[in-house]
Parts: sequence; C-alpha cells; structure tokens
Amino acid sequence: MTEKQLPSIVHSCYFNVSREGEQFVQDHIFSYQVSGSMTVNDGEKEYTFHEGDFRFSKRNRLARFVKIPPPNGEFKTIAIRFDQQTLREFSAVYHYKAVKKDHAAAVLNLPDATLYRNYIESLNPYLLDGQLEDRDLIRLKLKEALIILLKVNPELKDVLFDFSEPGKIDLEGFMEKNFHFKVGLDRFAYLTGRSLATFKRDFKKIFQQSPSRWLVQRRLQEAYYQIKELGKRPSEVYIELGFEDFSHFSYAFRQAYGVQPSKLRDIPAGS
Repeated sequence: MTEKQLPSIVHSCYFNVSREGEQFVQDHIFSYQVSGSMTVNDGEKEYTFHEGDFRFSKRNRLARFVKIPPPNGEFKTIAIRFDQQTLREFSAVYHYKAVKKDHAAAVLNLPDATLYRNYIESLNPYLLDGQLEDRDLIRLKLKEALIILLKVNPELKDVLFDFSEPGKIDLEGFMEKNFHFKVGLDRFAYLTGRSLATFKRDFKKIFQQSPSRWLVQRRLQEAYYQIKELGKRPSEVYIELGFEDFSHFSYAFRQAYGVQPSKLRDIPAGS
C-alpha cells in the first residue's frame, strides 16, 4: 500500500513488541492509546504514552516508535491521520490561518478531555463493522475530529494549518543529528529543503563521499562507541541506529573493525 493510499483512520493491534516501519511522520496524526504503551523518540527527547493517553504527532518529523503490548495482552491504538488536502479544505471553509511559530516538540501529550473520549467511542462501531472504508464517512469523521481538536486545544491551529514546506537548512548539522533514523535519502533531502539530486551533490561537497556510504560508516562509528564505551548490547544498538537486520549489521561491523560486535567488549582498552 502506497502512502497516498494509507487509510485516514486506523485501528492497530500488535501482540509483540514492534519497532517496524519507516521513521518519518508524513502527516499530522491524532492518536488514542487503547491498550499497551508506546515510546516515541525524536532524536532529542523520548515520550511515553500509556493506556488512555491521547497524543498529537506533527508532520514532517523524524521519530522512532516502540509499540509495547501489556503482559499477556494486545497493543491497540486508534489513529486519525490528517492529509494536507483535508486540512486545506477545512481551512478555506472555516477561515483558519496559522501564525508561523517554531513548533519544537515532535509529539504532544493531549489532555484527557471528555470530547476526545466521546469522539473515539463514536468510531468504535464503524471500526468493528469495517464501515470506515466509506470515503464520505471518513471525510465527515475527519472534519469532526478537527473541530474537536481545535475546541479542546485551540493552539493547534498554528500547527494544523501551517502548510509551509521545509526550507533549505544546514545539511551537515542536520545529518549529524539525524543519521540514526531509518529513512530513505529522499526523506533526508526533503527535510533539508533540497531535491534528491541537490542533496546528493551538496552532501558530497561537505562529506567527500556519497550519502549511503557515509550513513553506514557514521552508524557503525556510533555503534562502536555505544557498545564499547556505554556497554550497550549489539542487539539493541543495531535497531537504534537504523540497520535493516542484525546479520547485515554484524557483517558491516566486522568489515569495518575486524571483530564481531558481540566480541568488542572483550578487547582490552588500547588494543
């Protein structure tokens, strides 16, 4: 399923801890934690959400998600995704205009409001019956969600209706901060305000090598530090640093440093 085909209202269920998925939030998302918990890390701060919590994830952000089911139970969330077309249409009808601000936090913990709970409860019959595949009904429920969000958290106006795209920013600083996120080069290019071709050209001027090669080397360098100096396990490091699987990580690490990551802590300091 492509991004343009992603449903706008989703009921997700997991029985096992999940760290899967690309770490890029393309659209604003209003979510309710039905059961279990979720941790979100945007590279600067970690957020934890428990059963009964509401949250708002901002678009065009990088974030890692860990979905944790309760003991002997199931992780469940309901997420409402607001695409840009829906927001532009709502803005035109209701005359909402954003005031440009620096929206620092990637994820907001929303209050436990009665209006939010009533809205989520109104979705349950449709989710159970599979009726939220009806386009007209989805549009109606998205509009209802926006009205409720703006009533409970009016400050979200400046987030929801900010239609500006990322501008050209310092490439070196951005990549040093975000190299560990598992996203494609097109995402890095977009978030630094560049076309993919310009991104690759600018990257080579700064780092003297291709983005793909630099990313592998930089992630391996960080993995070495975290295992050797911080005492982390290789099995947790490879996930945090954006490698596809453990075997690929182990092979690349051995090629770079001549030792399996699991054996690194056995080597005496200074060797």
